[in-house]
Amino acid sequence: MSRLVLSRKLSLFEGMDTLSAIQARRAIKHYDPEHRLTDEEEKTLLEAAMQSPTAFNIQHWRFVLVKDPEVRQQIRAAAWDQAQVTDASLLIILAANKAAWQDPAAYWANAPEGVSDFMLPAINQYYAGREQVQQDECMRSCGMAGMTIMLAAKAMGYDTCPMDGFDFDAVGKIINLPNDHVISFMIAVGKGTKEAWPKPGQLPYDQVVINNTF
Repeated sequence: MSRLVLSRKLSLFEGMDTLSAIQARRAIKHYDPEHRLTDEEEKTLLEAAMQSPTAFNIQHWRFVLVKDPEVRQQIRAAAWDQAQVTDASLLIILAANKAAWQDPAAYWANAPEGVSDFMLPAINQYYAGREQVQQDECMRSCGMAGMTIMLAAKAMGYDTCPMDGFDFDAVGKIINLPNDHVISFMIAVGKGTKEAWPKPGQLPYDQVVINNTF
């Protein structure tokens, strides 16, 4: 889907500008368990996520939408019994295919002449034999896609909660995670019923922003 078409789809919803969405987004723990996203909302949210950047355009994120109530209950048991796992409208597990770099031709099929001839060997040179780099790339890409999901959801009027408080191995078994895939984190999406606590405190600007060198 083109960015123009996606932009038009997002305009169908009552949205907010990006900076407002960043300021308004909080990790919400309490959700209306009766609410569900429409098919159109769900697709719009995930199509937005698919616009997220990945190194070499390898698009190795995989968004596992957990809708089966029994599977949700199993995941909740592996996530310290956190209610948002079952109560949120949508539970998205952000996983990534660590081996996606091995089949790069599809990601550059529409590239200008000569570009793919340069990029394909570069991908192999960068990732081959570097398992930690492959793993790190998965985490970076899922992190960017997850932020896209959370901001898009907020712009669409929904709340989210990013989660890494769960047994990764147990959840991997529950969703039959392939051996060459890895879970980064998961996100609950839905209609919040209780506001987040006030922000506990932000570090001062001058402590976080460094000009040029430490």
